[in-house]
Amino acid sequence: MRLREKTAAQSRELSRDLAVCGLFAALITVGAFIRVVIPAGADTMNFTLQWFFVLLAGLLLGSRRAFLSVAAYLLIGLLGVPVFARGGGPAYLLKPTFGFLLGFALAAWAMGRLTEMRRPCRAGALLLTATAGYFLYYGAGMIWFFLISRLFMAQPVGWGTLFAVYCLPTMIPDYVLCVLAVTAARRLRPMLGSLYGGLRG
Repeated sequence: MRLREKTAAQSRELSRDLAVCGLFAALITVGAFIRVVIPAGADTMNFTLQWFFVLLAGLLLGSRRAFLSVAAYLLIGLLGVPVFARGGGPAYLLKPTFGFLLGFALAAWAMGRLTEMRRPCRAGALLLTATAGYFLYYGAGMIWFFLISRLFMAQPVGWGTLFAVYCLPTMIPDYVLCVLAVTAARRLRPMLGSLYGGLRG
């Protein structure tokens, strides 16, 4: 009887995980199409709401579920479904801006891990967690952009140009999203905490 109950409980938890991760992957996809196109050098950058939903995943779901939500989104896009801001497909890996998508996954996991370790509930603690994810997100994006530009672009982009032209225009609005996500997460955490027994990993 205990084995049957344990199996049923695991099945229910798996179903919840699939539903919640699927929901956040869908929200990140929707966020990709809510965007403002910003001219940046010879190219353009997109300010989207993807980062807002990645923040919510990291602040609400724990490291494993947050990472899986973003990973599912990335996998769908790399398989060819046009869920990224500029389409999809495996060739996206060679785009300089793909590093920011990788940064989503890294930041989601890190923010989830911090919430598991510290279980922050105050706005200040949540904002520090979001800020850590913010720096990881931009750090990963800049490193990937720099490497790809050196390997595949006719005119490689230096660190100064990369920061000033390709990052700075979106950094302030993205940090505003951090503040908004913290506000939303504080309201949503009690509901998700109840569902997952205190937001365990």
